[in-house]
Amino acid sequence: MRRCTAWTLGLALVALGAGVDAARGQGLEPAPPPTISRATFTCPGYSSVGLEPLSVVKYLASDALEGRFPGTRGEQCAGDFIAARFAALGLEPAGDDGYYQSVELASAAHPNAPIGTGRNVLGLLPGADPELGESVVIMGAHYDHLGHGEFGSTGEIGQIHNGADDNASGVAAMLEAARLLAAGPRPARSVLFIAFTGEELGLIGSSYYARNPRFPMARTLAMVNLDMVGRLGADPLIVYGMGTAPEWKDIVGDANLAPAIPLAFEQAGYGPSDHTSFYANDVPVLHLFTNVHGDYHKPSDDWERIDPAGLDRIAAFTSNMVGVLASRPGRLTLVSGVGEREQRVGGYDAWLGSVPDFTPVERGVLLAAVTAGSPGETAGLRKGDVLVGLGSRRGKHEILDLQGFTDALRAHRPGDDVVLTFVRDGELHSVEARLGDRADRPE
Repeated sequence: MRRCTAWTLGLALVALGAGVDAARGQGLEPAPPPTISRATFTCPGYSSVGLEPLSVVKYLASDALEGRFPGTRGEQCAGDFIAARFAALGLEPAGDDGYYQSVELASAAHPNAPIGTGRNVLGLLPGADPELGESVVIMGAHYDHLGHGEFGSTGEIGQIHNGADDNASGVAAMLEAARLLAAGPRPARSVLFIAFTGEELGLIGSSYYARNPRFPMARTLAMVNLDMVGRLGADPLIVYGMGTAPEWKDIVGDANLAPAIPLAFEQAGYGPSDHTSFYANDVPVLHLFTNVHGDYHKPSDDWERIDPAGLDRIAAFTSNMVGVLASRPGRLTLVSGVGEREQRVGGYDAWLGSVPDFTPVERGVLLAAVTAGSPGETAGLRKGDVLVGLGSRRGKHEILDLQGFTDALRAHRPGDDVVLTFVRDGELHSVEARLGDRADRPE
């Protein structure tokens, strides 16, 4: 729906360092990466936290967890809570260290990330069928947030940003869906539940998992992402990714018979949340979302504004849908490239048609895709290339990271002839391209 466009583009810009752009536009130097607080404190107890999703939101969005910034003690406490819930549900540990998969946060691709380690939390519900159980459906939600707002805040920096909707709500719905599925009957395929770290810093946790999967991507049937699902009210639940597989229409319809949630559909498979890391690796995806609101990335995003009845219905819908998916004998039919234009680096007129991948690389910008018919495709760029330079009569730009790529394109205009330098299979290449106009790009 069109009312989602501003949120989609705005969140994409946050993920690509829009805050740094704004500072530079005002002649200011961008702030250094936030410092992780290593103060010793005791995690708040969770033995008395109820099973209902709202209780989970209250715990994760409590001031005691200090906004769950990646790598901080508050985020670690949240991860411990999620792992304990996985264990209580009988899910098997599926990480490298029990339920945990360690993730290095800082990289050249994420200049605003702190130096430190975060953790994805993985719990597995093994499939009932010996053969189909070797394949998996993934349900995911990110559990990190903005801490005290040093990075990504649209409100007052220095206050705790509890992120009740973003994304304690997604984690709560995932845990409730896991409870429903674990109660049986168990589906034929395995279901892997993942709470991701580092989403707010640029999909760090999900892109790390995509490079280091518990199940190979070739055996991953689909990924369902829950991000900001806490404010349903009387509005429809927005389902992104419907265009990534033609089977979604029937699967979603069947799953919604009992919850009967009003639904609105978007086709795009790419977007500013963790499902993008899977779609870029040829996995059909869905992203469930109850729309943007005035508390987005502000300290006011707190549990009192959550719709508990709506959250329960979304959890039931997600459980139904994943249950149907995990019981299918056949695979989904992948449709590639849906929604690539939503991922383009934006804010200027010159257009190359590249779709940046959030996977960290030592230098440059890794491409998740190149839009069909774009200047980049005409020049010969393709998925997997790493852009490291862009030059023209306007100047030569070394591309060290996404910010460098943004700066290079901002320095040019539609119709400019440029030389693109990129790495493919370890070898350096250069090609000529003529930049297009964003207004003329294909829809």
